[in-house]
Formats: sequence, structure tokens, C-alpha cells
Amino acid sequence: MKKTLLSLLITSAAFQLQAQSANELTVATYNVSMEAENYFPRGTKGLSEQILVKELASGSNQQIRNIARIIKTVRPDIILLNEFDYVKDGTTSVGAFINNYLKTDADGAKGIDYPYYYYSTVNTGQPSPFDLDGNGKSEQYGADAWGFGNYPGQYGMALLSRYPIDEAQVRTFQHFKWKDMPGALKTTKPDGSDWYSAEAWAQFPLSSKSHWDIPVKVGEKTIHVLASHPTPPSFDGPEDRNGKRNHDEIRFWKDYISDGAYIYDDKGKKGGLGANASFVILGDQNASPDEGNAIGEGIRSLLNHPKINNELPPASKGGAEHSAGNAFAKNHTAFWRMRADYVLPSKDGFKILDSGVFWPAKGEPMAELVEKRESSSDHRLVWVKMKLD
Repeated sequence: MKKTLLSLLITSAAFQLQAQSANELTVATYNVSMEAENYFPRGTKGLSEQILVKELASGSNQQIRNIARIIKTVRPDIILLNEFDYVKDGTTSVGAFINNYLKTDADGAKGIDYPYYYYSTVNTGQPSPFDLDGNGKSEQYGADAWGFGNYPGQYGMALLSRYPIDEAQVRTFQHFKWKDMPGALKTTKPDGSDWYSAEAWAQFPLSSKSHWDIPVKVGEKTIHVLASHPTPPSFDGPEDRNGKRNHDEIRFWKDYISDGAYIYDDKGKKGGLGANASFVILGDQNASPDEGNAIGEGIRSLLNHPKINNELPPASKGGAEHSAGNAFAKNHTAFWRMRADYVLPSKDGFKILDSGVFWPAKGEPMAELVEKRESSSDHRLVWVKMKLD
């Protein structure tokens, strides 16, 4: 009988005492909402790096402590953190989060170490010289940045791993141009003309943050972690510029694992993922196959891809309770009632053993950690436990 999330979460000690077989792997994704505007008034400029680094260095921010407790309870071997601001010196941000929050025994949870991590630049908050949102002003940041952000690095991402990362073989696609995707969904004005100027379209990156292919070495096996965080398909107008970008950012992974001959990475290497490679697609895709504003075909085509194992969609009692009567609620991964975050392993290389969304129902242990956004995040940690073939 499949274990319920409750049976796994009765106490964090149950996780800590559970021996993990050498050929089992737990992989997770978690939008942690750890962008600096969580920690100082919105609109404050020029303080993002200092404020976030200060909170990470202190080890005492309760919201971050709660996020760490959730991670220490589920104890994933590999985890992608979305909305973790990029700060140039990773040791002062990712390193501080690991050392001051995750490695320490605290709040009844045993510490967990991640000796390896990958952390790099993103397009959010990177200023463009163009009026991308069409309001008649070129404001560089916000909606006129190459990815929405009020400062460079906002809403970044980081991958933490208990296993070595083959950094020499990492591929990033931060600067892949949207125009170079065959059949890209172009945005037009009501009169049918192009939304973006020719100059802007020529420079426009597909990725609102970045797309990463990070090879992780688990024993003799290489697992390609395909990490991203597409833009929300909202905050625009009838032109649906964000919805189209979201669709194509998701489509990128479908093409990458299929053939991807047109794709090039930031070093100029062409092509997609090898035909027999084992992979896991991770991240907040900001799209549901059944609900929300996204162009649903994007995420549906990924979930239905013949190489992807989607046989056990992660679920929770808390999500079902939060939106009682909603047939999709048990699979929701965000407080705002949608499945947005995904762990999608390849069929090749893995057998899924279990999966879940960390969302205890009211009255269950640790339910207070997800009571509201300020408790931890408006998203939930999503995990899949697999046996390696």
C-alpha cells in the first residue's frame, strides 16, 4: 500500500532514522520565496544583496528556519530552489543558507548537508534598453528587464546536491534567443504588427531566468537535472506576451529531450540531450494542465512526452483540504490553488517508488509551517523518491 504524506511526516525523526538504500534517490523542487523583497519594504532600492545576505548570515530568520525545517524533514538528495536571489558571491548566499540553516540541528529537525551546489546568473532584473511591456516608457527594470525583476538576480535559483556535480559538463541556456526557436509564439498587437521592436526581438532571450542542464554523479550513474522557472503567464494584456513566453520556456525542455538540433548553449555547443540520458526536469513551471492562465498545451505536451514518467503525480491532504471540492486540489503545489511545481523523471533510468507535496492538513504535524506565505512560502516542496535502474 502506498504510504501517505502523513505517514512520512509524523515526525522528522522518522525521516532521519529511515535508511536510504544506495540505489534510491529523492529529488525535490521548492519555490522558497527567498527573494530580498521578502525582508525589506517593497520599492526599497539598492539594498537587496545586503539585506538577503544579512538574513542568511544570521541563521535566525524564522521564515527561513521554517523553510529549512521542511527541507530537513523531507531530506531530498537533490533539490532545486526557485526564487532564491542570485548574489554574485555564492558562498555568502547559498553557502550561508546551507551552513547556517540546513546543516544545523534545529526546531526538532536533524541537520542535512549539501556539499555540492550550482548557482549562476539569471535574466531577471537584467536591464534592457527597450520598452518591452508597451507602456510607452523604457524603464530598464521591472517589466522592461529581460526577465521581470526589480534588481539583477531577483527570483534566481540554486541547485543543492548530496552528490557531486560535473561542473565541466554543465550547460546553461540563459542567452538562447527566443527568435531562434522554430515556430516560436510571437506576440502581436491588435493590428497584427509585432509587439516587440525588431531590435528588441533580435536580442530577446527565451528564458526569463535561465535553463540549466546540470549533470549529477550518483555512483557510476549520471543524472541530468534540467532546471528552470518560466515566467508567470499573467501580468500582461490581451497580447498574452507572458503566456506565450511561458509556453515556449516549457516547450524548450520538450524539444531538448527529443532532438533539439536547433538548440545552442551559452558556450555555443549545439544540440539537445543524448538519446539514452537519464534526466529529471525540475522547477516551478507556472503552468497547470487543467487550471490557470497558461497556454495548457505547453505543460501537457511535457507531461505526456513518451520519455517522461508522470505515473504518480505528487499529492497532499493539505492541498485537497485547502480547495475542497476541486478535483485537482490534491495535486496543487501552491497556496493560490494550482499545480505549478514539477519533478518529472525520465522513464529511462528510474522506477518511481513514492511522491508527495509537503502540505500537511490542519491539525497534522508541522501544518503551522505552511499556514500562510509568511510561515514559509506560497509554494510547497514537491518530491519524488526513485529507485535507480
